[in-house]
Amino acid sequence: VQLQASGGGLVQPGGSLRLSCAASGRTFNAFNMAWFRRAPGKERELVATINWRGADPSYGDSVKGRFTISKDTTSDTAYLQMNSLKFEDTAVYYCAAARGPYGTDRYRIGYYELWGQGTQVTVSS
Repeated sequence: VQLQASGGGLVQPGGSLRLSCAASGRTFNAFNMAWFRRAPGKERELVATINWRGADPSYGDSVKGRFTISKDTTSDTAYLQMNSLKFEDTAVYYCAAARGPYGTDRYRIGYYELWGQGTQVTVSS
């Protein structure tokens, strides 16, 4: 399975973007999904997670109330809807997938066995 992230771009503060993560090679219906991001000079940060059924989302504190993660099991695509974007949301965003229990391990980078290539989001006026 390969993951392909897309949808990044340049947006003004307060704007919105929707990122997509599509799977190819096989279905990833059984995979829990996540979005991470890496801002310049910073470590990779967890943004959001969702379980294999597309339920039970969780979010990093910096994006709660602004971002929404979803998973469409019929199209094998995960999404990250980003609203009220801020300068500090500028980063490369990565989607990731993992099988196994959807427990506290889902917050760890090492839990994820598949990664997309990243898509750049730039928030600038």
